[in-house]
Amino acid sequence: MMSMNKVSINPQNLAFDFSGRRRRRRRRRTSIISSSFTQPVVVSSSSSSSQSILPQIVLNGCTGKMGKAVIKAADSAGLHLLPVSFGCEEESGQTVQVWGQEIVVHPVSQRETVLASLFDQYPNLIVVDYTIPTAVNDNAELYAKVGVPFVMGTTGGDRDLLYKTVKDSGVYAVISPQMGKQVVAFLAAMEIMADRFPGAFSGYSLQAMESHQASKLDTSGTAKAVISCFQKLGVSFEMGQIQMIRDPRQQVEMVGVPEEHLAGHAFHMYHLTSPDNTVSFEFQHNVCGRSIYVEGTIDAVLFLAKKVQEKADKRIYNMIDVLREGDMR
Repeated sequence: MMSMNKVSINPQNLAFDFSGRRRRRRRRRTSIISSSFTQPVVVSSSSSSSQSILPQIVLNGCTGKMGKAVIKAADSAGLHLLPVSFGCEEESGQTVQVWGQEIVVHPVSQRETVLASLFDQYPNLIVVDYTIPTAVNDNAELYAKVGVPFVMGTTGGDRDLLYKTVKDSGVYAVISPQMGKQVVAFLAAMEIMADRFPGAFSGYSLQAMESHQASKLDTSGTAKAVISCFQKLGVSFEMGQIQMIRDPRQQVEMVGVPEEHLAGHAFHMYHLTSPDNTVSFEFQHNVCGRSIYVEGTIDAVLFLAKKVQEKADKRIYNMIDVLREGDMR
């Protein structure tokens, strides 16, 4: 959301005061996976005369909070979760319970063989990735090598290498560091403004803050995307100047994050000030919980499944493509 309310900013430590606001993708291989999974569900789309087959999904990162939330939402959406995930050698062979479903965790050394076998059995398979930043590029190389379509919701990693890997392989993918549809719409609006009015904020100073749960190790990809737009608009600002808030006490006292959402939130503030300090603009979007990202992820899976079935020429998509399609739930 965008707000023009006055905000108190301490220029010494860039502390934002939120007081007064509400807190709160295939190679044929001998099958090594025996299973009794049900047949794919065929559904009719109200916006298309053709029928589409709901995909099976593998959730890479099933033990994380986003992974668990996506599993629950996928079940509610009628998507078929295959009981397979991947982890480190120490987790090899472990069976984890997620929302009443048992998922076997395979080690890194087995993941290509296991995933290729699954893809042979289930050609409508889509992998959803919610792992960690340091695993992004290795995981993308795996999906590209096997040829299995995937939705990458994990942030971080070498993004240029990520896109090159996918482009060179020709695998279908939705890649987005931001899965929240409404936040993506805000980002799209920012990009339109930056493209149409370059330099409009020349001379303005920018202060930027992002607060996320302590487990998020990297700087927000959303914040970086917004700041890229401000840079096109003429603002001089380096990514290293983003204030990352990960301390729970600061999040409650300075940012205004509700205590019950310390383990899952995304608060962003961008404050622009004119050279003479007589004009200011403020852009803010606050998210408590993970439902906004989960809903977007399920829409991305259904969107990608449709593109694969249509044999679309374009292979790499983002959440703006999902929004433009207009078939969101």
